[in-house]
Amino acid sequence: MSVGLIALLDDVAALAKAAAASLDDIAAQAGKAGAKAAGVVIDDAAVTPRYVTGFSPARELPIIGRIALGSLKNKLLFLLPAAIALSLLAPQAITPLLMAGGLFLCYEGAEKVYELVSPHGAHHHEEQLDPARTDAKSFEDSKVAGAIRTDFILSAEIMAITLASVPDAGPVAQALILALVGIVITAGVYGVVALIVKADDAGLWLAGRPARSPAGAGLRLLGRGLVKGMPYLLKLLGALGTAAMIWVGGGILVHGAEMFGFAAPGHMLHDAGEAAAQAVPALGGLVSWLVQAAGSGIVGLVVGAALIPVVSMVVAPGWRWLSGRLRKLRAA
Repeated sequence: MSVGLIALLDDVAALAKAAAASLDDIAAQAGKAGAKAAGVVIDDAAVTPRYVTGFSPARELPIIGRIALGSLKNKLLFLLPAAIALSLLAPQAITPLLMAGGLFLCYEGAEKVYELVSPHGAHHHEEQLDPARTDAKSFEDSKVAGAIRTDFILSAEIMAITLASVPDAGPVAQALILALVGIVITAGVYGVVALIVKADDAGLWLAGRPARSPAGAGLRLLGRGLVKGMPYLLKLLGALGTAAMIWVGGGILVHGAEMFGFAAPGHMLHDAGEAAAQAVPALGGLVSWLVQAAGSGIVGLVVGAALIPVVSMVVAPGWRWLSGRLRKLRAA
């Protein structure tokens, strides 16, 4: 074998190692970025099951599959190219847009808390269709379209958080990280949603098994536990989603304020976390994170509560007026 060929093989091996290291780095960065978007992911998983309410069990998984495909299109066909274009053409706009998303998360989370303590005080104005007066296909299409619209907002925030987590990566690396995060999160969220939605059916099936042996009796007991426990699990998931939205939104606002020179809230939370960690050295890192997350949650709740009257008295009426004007222009 010639020296030149050996050198070429060495170069190929070196390139392969570099490529593998690069892929490992991209996977690691994607994991870190995806973890920062955890709050939005939890809320996405909490919101989606209600879109299959009112359908026969045979249609539940196909509907979830349609929503998952729409979510993937949102992330890969629309949001990913927009994020890369923004990173290349106007990187200075990423932080303000991320903060706008943080305001949305704070508002949504605070509104859910307000609805809990005052059920008639805040309302989501969503289009409601009566399945008894609508043919099955139209009803399903409407539900799927509504879920995909909601997913677009949550997906936009996931992609923005991911992009802001890798500001120094090149465009190709950013695109790969965004695609990886988008695919993994979509698969994870809608896989969990599918398990949640079908847990009742699995529980009923297990509860109907014959109890001729200890194993059979155990399966029946497990089935009854699933059927009885799922409503509580959904409530718990919804509560976690709300808390995560408020915490993530508040954290985004605190970090964004630091980027614009208003560092006092961030420093206060950091100092409080450090003090708590010193007080409980055995759990220092965890305690510090919990204190800072709680502080971000308080910021998010206060900001979100302040936004509720602004949205209900200014933004919502303005949007309805604009939508009416646009409908009239299209009709003319």
